Amino acid sequence: MQMKYVTTTCPYCGTGCSFNLVVSDNKVAGVAPYQRSPVNEGKVCPKGTYAHEFVNHPDRLTTPLIKKDGKFVEASWDEAYDLIAKKFKQYKPDECACLSSARVSNEENYAMMKFARGVMKTRHIDHCARLCHASTVAGLAATFGSGAMTNSILDIADSKCMFIIGSNTFEQHPLIGRKVMQAKMKGAKLIYADPRFTPTGKQADLYMQFRSGSDVAIFNGLMQEILKNGWEDKEFVKNRTKDFDKLKEEVMKPMYSLENVSKISGIPVEQLKTCAEWFAKAESACILYSMGITQHTVGVDNVKSVANIQMLTGNLGRPGTGVNALRGQNNVQGACDMGALPVVFTGYQKVIDEAAHKKFADAWGFPDGICEPKNGYEVTTMMDVLADKPGELKCMYIMGENPMISDPDLHHVEKAIKNLEFLVVQDIFMTETAELADVVLPASCYAEKDGTQTSTERRVQMWRTAQAPPGKAKLDWQIIAEIAAKMGYGKQFAWKSAEDIFTEISKVTPSYGGMNYKRLSRPEALHWPCPAADHPGTPILHKEKFAHPDGLGQFFACAYKPPAEVPDASYPYILTTGRCLWHWHTGTMTRRSKDLEAEEPTGWIEINPEDAKALGIQNKEMVKAITRRGEVKVPARVTKDIMKGVMFMPFHFKECAANVLTNNALDPIAKIPEFKACAVRVEKIKEA
Repeated sequence: MQMKYVTTTCPYCGTGCSFNLVVSDNKVAGVAPYQRSPVNEGKVCPKGTYAHEFVNHPDRLTTPLIKKDGKFVEASWDEAYDLIAKKFKQYKPDECACLSSARVSNEENYAMMKFARGVMKTRHIDHCARLCHASTVAGLAATFGSGAMTNSILDIADSKCMFIIGSNTFEQHPLIGRKVMQAKMKGAKLIYADPRFTPTGKQADLYMQFRSGSDVAIFNGLMQEILKNGWEDKEFVKNRTKDFDKLKEEVMKPMYSLENVSKISGIPVEQLKTCAEWFAKAESACILYSMGITQHTVGVDNVKSVANIQMLTGNLGRPGTGVNALRGQNNVQGACDMGALPVVFTGYQKVIDEAAHKKFADAWGFPDGICEPKNGYEVTTMMDVLADKPGELKCMYIMGENPMISDPDLHHVEKAIKNLEFLVVQDIFMTETAELADVVLPASCYAEKDGTQTSTERRVQMWRTAQAPPGKAKLDWQIIAEIAAKMGYGKQFAWKSAEDIFTEISKVTPSYGGMNYKRLSRPEALHWPCPAADHPGTPILHKEKFAHPDGLGQFFACAYKPPAEVPDASYPYILTTGRCLWHWHTGTMTRRSKDLEAEEPTGWIEINPEDAKALGIQNKEMVKAITRRGEVKVPARVTKDIMKGVMFMPFHFKECAANVLTNNALDPIAKIPEFKACAVRVEKIKEA
């Protein structure tokens, strides 16, 4: 028996933990600690502990499949490629769309972005950042000039006050939770705001329970209290920001008195006062947030409000401070960096900017040019167009995404996808989305490829090949390059390795310009921006100035607006959704891990005991959860850990899919759906 360790990076959340894959006789057989990572120092969460279990699962796709007479039949790669090339050539650029993936490497996202814009000539490319952190990218780009987490994970341990809102950090980013606890052990205060009394809340010095969707009112109230007491950082505001007067005019309105904010949010006035004082008076204070802030019709305003309070208190550009947007999936930051978005090339170079468009057209050398310099459709817009304007979009190529579980209002998504004339899905398992495809291509998972991924803190880290892909499965970038070659663009995709692709990325992406595989192979890797080969990388952004041309941070006056759908007589409760400790997003990988599935084998709906009593519902009873979009049968979990009037469902479970219920109302700027607040009613299931 041959055994070896292969060091790699975890394929689950955006923390970027490293571990060793244990390889026995050329097959991945386990996970072992890798002590040298500064991020996780040899520790992993349950998902990381069992990150080997899905790799060799019998459900893995091993051969191309073509649908004939409604049934999938096995095909050779040449058959599949010939059909795809023939079909793709039949459509006009604007009739095609591509979905890239936060689960695959930077190199593969770059390959898909180049394929979309250069081979299909389409401007319609997006990925699931649209569903989790699109509002972060838009909100922080507007306020700071750069749409990314400002500080490093290690910085959190040096903070004197941590305000966590819209993130159950201890369950969703447990190794970041470890840094929170290290700061607490040094005497830092932890403030936590959430409708649920989560494991994160149970460690807080101040826990504020609030109604989902009232974030802007809360931040404006806190800023009014800070200004009334003169606790703002006057020097920072004067020297490093602009439009403070506009912010002040908004937040000082009587609407944002703590008494009024208490009525809107449900947080007692005394708690709001304590929060404002602890936060403003701390030597260094950071904010950690995740999708509880971003997944709203006012997601961009929520993010701008977080940026506002950090500029007001001068908590930027120093260790222990910052706006720390905790990215959901392993490579959601990298997929955005690689331009898998409808408005930018790599490194956020705008597609509508003539110089950027020319730069990429010249660098790529497509003889017939690339897509027109116009913004494309976001994935949420694609679904609306497909459902409501059939015939406008006809063809889609999806890599490693599963919108049939992840997107809001699943009946609407199903209608949209079924309106496509031709769908290609490239994945490692037969997902709910792949079942609707015309061609399914077997891809490789993280354990079977070299490449890089970029964590929530902008740290670019390595994947390393531990085993060969199963059966006839191939590397994602290799599949993309071979389809491109079939369509006459082999020269533009003549890569021999993932490293070749990364070399190309670094040439066209200033923030990655000083990176190469040799530098990234060190345990600490590099944070972007890293513009030159001798640059050490940038763990903390905005130290001296912001990324706007004038170097100033911009305040935005954000008025409170309620969610798109609020409770009424027919649907009297607020429904919010999220993840649990044991599972990941659509469950494609974690539900094929026997140990994780054993911990949490199905979904549930959390109901406050007072609400359960009023509804006559017992703990563990099967109930019907109903919204204006659909209904699901789901077990009740009666718990005092959820606020009265609010209910919670995890979204990993297809048998009780939370996204049948969620609202696809969108933030007007980021086009992110309002997963975190819609109106719901719950009924007992009448016995037959």
